[in-house]
Amino acid sequence: MIKAFILINTETNLTKQTVDKIQRLEGVLKVHEVLGPYDLVIELEATLLEEITEILRSKIRPIPGVRNTVTCVSMH
Repeated sequence: MIKAFILINTETNLTKQTVDKIQRLEGVLKVHEVLGPYDLVIELEATLLEEITEILRSKIRPIPGVRNTVTCVSMH
């Protein structure tokens, strides 16, 4: 399995709704609201790297409230 951590900036007034939608996505293990330069850290797991890319492109980035993402693929 491939694990990735997705760092997300959200629109302040849509953070709660964004969390609710992301938590329901297949492959999402955890959603953390954090303090600092990002608002959310998503722990995501998939069989192939291409699946991580597809989840980002078609399911996470289109969610209203998601301003930008940074993806960190785990090497372990």
